[in-house]
Amino acid sequence: MHFGLPADIFGVDGVIILIVVVVVLFGSTQIPKLARSLGSAQKEFKKGLDEGAKDDTDTHTAAATPAPTTVVAPPTQSTPPGQPAGDGATGTAS
Repeated sequence: MHFGLPADIFGVDGVIILIVVVVVLFGSTQIPKLARSLGSAQKEFKKGLDEGAKDDTDTHTAAATPAPTTVVAPPTQSTPPGQPAGDGATGTAS
């Protein structure tokens, strides 16, 4: 299914009616602001698509070269001087 120009879909009369309805709803002063905001939204959308494609390419290249692995030893527990070894939960109460 191929969509052509809006005039092909709605016809010339439909496009004229659509323009009149937009002018009545938004007013002639709001239409330039609306067009400006739509243009900036389109620009931001394209920028986001480009950044997403760039991130996607970076992910594919990073997956091709494996990252080096490092082994981290767990911390050792040391007892302060003068205290018995253990957690203090065992033993007799005085």
